[in-house]
Amino acid sequence: MTVTSVNPAHPSEVIGTFEEATARDVDAAVRRAAAAQREWARVPVPARAERIAAVGAELERRKGELASLVAREAGKVLIEAGGDVQEAIDMAAFVAGQGRAAWGTVHPSELGDKLAFTTRQPVGVVGMITPWNFPIAIPSWKCFPALLAGNGMVLKPSEHAPACAAAFVEACIAGGIPGDLIQVVHGFAEPAQALTVHPGVRAVSFTGSVTTGRRVAAAAMETGPRLVSLELGGKNAMVVLEDADLELAVDGALFGAFGTAGQRCTSTSRLIAHPAVVDELVERITARAAALRLGDPTDPTTDVGPVITRESGERIASISGAPLRDIDGGTYVEPTVVRVDRDDRRACEELFGPVLSVLVAADVHDAVELVNSAEYGLSAAVYTRDINRALRAVAEIDTGIVYVNAPTIGAEIHLPFGGTKHTGNGYREAGTRGLEQFSETKTVYIDYSGRLQRAQIDNRSPVSGS
Repeated sequence: MTVTSVNPAHPSEVIGTFEEATARDVDAAVRRAAAAQREWARVPVPARAERIAAVGAELERRKGELASLVAREAGKVLIEAGGDVQEAIDMAAFVAGQGRAAWGTVHPSELGDKLAFTTRQPVGVVGMITPWNFPIAIPSWKCFPALLAGNGMVLKPSEHAPACAAAFVEACIAGGIPGDLIQVVHGFAEPAQALTVHPGVRAVSFTGSVTTGRRVAAAAMETGPRLVSLELGGKNAMVVLEDADLELAVDGALFGAFGTAGQRCTSTSRLIAHPAVVDELVERITARAAALRLGDPTDPTTDVGPVITRESGERIASISGAPLRDIDGGTYVEPTVVRVDRDDRRACEELFGPVLSVLVAADVHDAVELVNSAEYGLSAAVYTRDINRALRAVAEIDTGIVYVNAPTIGAEIHLPFGGTKHTGNGYREAGTRGLEQFSETKTVYIDYSGRLQRAQIDNRSPVSGS
């Protein structure tokens, strides 16, 4: 059996064909990664970091060809495809810098002549299940911190973007990462399931839908214990108050809602506007959306590329009512702005397409309640010129990421990325916290007193009574 990757803009064009992995293949991959990991864990952390920096340089050299591949396989327009690769380059630079940063903390001991500190140790082999919509960036978010922490890994990419994953791993090996340390298995449910429950896999990192993420977490913990990190969906809202810069808000809504054809977990899916500005906003956004050019993502004049599959387009259209277009065999969803009631499913469900649902909120407090009403808690934005109201909203919004006067997307790799509620399970990717899902804390005590000292008992002299 094979996995065939096609160009979503031209489905008759085959990008690549890859062997579909079985459970036995996954077992062999885990064993190879585990053997390589034992050697890799002995490499000093700064030396690991130097290899990761070399991978970043290799990605930089290949940026043009990788961006073209992302555009062809994932359907992202060229400027966004280049950004996908640039995120990986930047992540390599950041993680490499962490190779000479603090690896733990030193604490005072309650006893004399005793040191107390923490350090981090690798978990062993990490299973990684990644989506198609950021086919270079998201593997880098997972692989580089895991490598720095001293782990081996088995990567199971989306069946819609296997060629991008293979190209990413090729760049890692060309940059000096040992070949057996990063294993790739392609396929559908079988290799993902086998990877999740394999006894040699000590951590699982998953990015994808809530439904699948729950199954992954349940299976991993049933046969665990394992570290399980989840980055799931979003129903991200942009709040526009009556004093906002409307032109800036319109620009943000266009980029946030319709970039990547709305196929981002951070896409702006809801516009929550004050009654005084909602009509003008809808009119402006609708007019601008109608002027966006749909077409082949490798054409520099294209604004919006295809959705990943025909089935995806039909699902989006059936829920939202957005028109579908067929261009050279590719499926396109027309960027759509629709007013909805608060209990409308379009205001609640993640559509993963270029559809912006518009709601009205009486004031900032009502708007925050609407933001928080979603089951997801990934990203939110507030547009206002009033810094006091902006900061109150930031404090009250229940999401992992909040923007002020900027759209809901655009994470920077040196800051933590992740969400609350059904969006995730508390871990964060990127930033200095990115290492947490791929390493475990070890507490170390060194007693150099030369005598027995007993902590956690009453070491103080008795207090005499009066």
